Parts: sequence; structure tokens; C-alpha cells
Amino acid sequence: MADKKKQTPSDPSGDGIAHGALNLPLVKVENYNLELRSGGGFLGDKANKTAFWDFFNTLRDQLREADVDPLGDLPRKKVSKKTLEDLLADGDGEQAGVVMGAIEGFAQELARVITRFMRHDSWQGTECIVIGGGMRGGRLGELVIGRTSVILKAEGSTADLVPIRHDPDEAGLVGASQLMPAWMFTAHDALLAVDIGGTNIRVGVVEIKFGRSGRLKDAHADDPAVWTYADDAPSRTAAAERLIEMLKDAVAVAKKRKLKLAPLIGIACPGVINADGTIESGGQNLPGGNWESERFNLPRLVREAIPEIGGEATHVVMHNDAVVQGLSQAPFMVDAARWAVLTIGTGLGNASFSNHKPKD
Repeated sequence: MADKKKQTPSDPSGDGIAHGALNLPLVKVENYNLELRSGGGFLGDKANKTAFWDFFNTLRDQLREADVDPLGDLPRKKVSKKTLEDLLADGDGEQAGVVMGAIEGFAQELARVITRFMRHDSWQGTECIVIGGGMRGGRLGELVIGRTSVILKAEGSTADLVPIRHDPDEAGLVGASQLMPAWMFTAHDALLAVDIGGTNIRVGVVEIKFGRSGRLKDAHADDPAVWTYADDAPSRTAAAERLIEMLKDAVAVAKKRKLKLAPLIGIACPGVINADGTIESGGQNLPGGNWESERFNLPRLVREAIPEIGGEATHVVMHNDAVVQGLSQAPFMVDAARWAVLTIGTGLGNASFSNHKPKD
């Protein structure tokens, strides 16, 4: 079980920033990458994207055995999330019913998973759970979240379940703006951000604006570059080199849009992130493998490849991808003392937070 991570008071990264920090500008990270066990495996595997498709395909198999599958001969490989969205919107009653059946089965399992998380010490007192990740998007995600919320409330849960505000693909970039103190963005318009997922790497320019309270609240990342590395099966070295080239392209995009970039790059990455920028665990599914090697340090590679931005020394900070996605929601969670995020994608990412008390 991954529990609270130890942070050293020194600067092991050498760039003025500790990676994977628990004490952030708006929140304290109570825990992340929590790995609860269930039936010989990990609890999160019961409520990730693969689990949803298992529910859907099992239901279709049962209907096919009875020769009553309303989707007919439509091959599994041809069924996408968009296909399910279309069936919900325009399919006949039975076709939509198959999708609703998968939603019901998955929602029941997700509710059980959330109940287990809520029993953990680091999730005690959680008032709101934000749902992100690829499953969150569209009507399908809304129905999964809504049905799960109803199940939990019927069982007596008082925690609200809400979809993440930003598009999940954008949230993984926007959250990087909350990794550093707001003063570091003074006189700048944007920063560079990277989101490394289970199948894709996204790199974008995150534009930032300050709210009336002086808090960094309005941030967005339009048209990020996306590389579906799962199609290419690159080595670790090739993946890092491609990521760096994407960042250099993003610098050019910012220049073309006449945005003054802060000398900061935020990286969201699966796994437990050590203070020196190495990955302690949880990086086994990243491209090329062996990202957990003590000799592999992605932030250092990025800083060496892009030593300056706008004539100032580049600083790179990396944190867990669920933490970063959750941070995109942090400016809107001021009314919840304790809250959490679950990202439903290739895996089930998780993080729990407590808000810092406002200063008098």
C-alpha cells in the first residue's frame, strides 16, 4: 500500500523545487496512488476503463448466447465510447438498454470501490469526490457519475460526487498551474505542462489569469499536442525525446500567440514521485518500461534539454497525474475542508486533499 510519501527539506532535484510535494499552495496532499488490495489484485482494477468494457462485453456475450443481442453483428473492435454515446442518444430502447446495463454494473462496482476508499484513514471526512479521467467525459460519464452518486447516497454516504470542471484531457495540464506558488507567475501569461497517461502524452500551453481574490483561478489549455504512444511502442529514451520535442514545439506555439511563458514546466506522471524527480513505484505501464530506475530522471532530462525559457533558467516540477488533475479543481473546492479525486482511465488514479485554512 502506498501511503504518505516522505519529503526531504533540502532540494534533491537541484532546480529549487521538490517533486511530489505534499504541501502545495492551496492544499495538503493527504495521500495519493493508494493501492488497496481486493481478491488477490488491486481494488482500482475493478473500476477502471477496462472494467467498464468488461461489463459491457459480458452483457453482450450473454445476449448473444440467447441470440438476442440488439447490437447484432457489430464487432467488439468497432464499438467505441462514441458508439455508446450514439446508442444512448439515437439507439432503440434495447440498444440503449445494453449501454445502461453496463453503466449499472460499473456504477455498482465503483460505489463499492469508493466505499473502501472512504474507510481509509487518509480519506476520513471526505466531503466531495471529484471524478476525472477519460470516463468522465460526455453523457456516458455523466450517467456513470450520477448513478454511482445515487447508489452511495442510498447507502448513507454524505460525500458528494461531482464531475471535474475541466475537460479531463485539459485538467491534467491545467492542474500544473497549482503546483507552484502564484507569485511565480507574476508578469507571465502561461506555462508549459505535460500529462503522461496510460496511452497518450499531452503537452500544452496553459494560459493563466488571476481572480479578484488574487488566487490563480482561471486557467485553460487550448489544443494541446497529443501523441498516442501506445500505437508506436517506443523505448523509454525515445519517449522522453519525443516529449521534449513536443515541449519545444509548445514554446514555439506560445511565441506565435505572443504569450510570455513563465520559466516553469509542470509534469503529471503516473506513480509515486520521489522528491528528486525519480519514480518510486507505479510507473510499470509507462512507455518502454523501467521508468522506476534510479538512473532515469525525467525532470532532469527536460531541464537539460530546455535550460532556459524567455531568458530565465527553467524549473521543472513533477507530480502524480491524479494529484495534478485534482489540482485543476482546487480553486473551486474552498467550501470543502477535505476532498478527493478519482481518475477513471487506464487505471484508477486517486488522491485525497485537505484545504489550507485561509489566512486572516
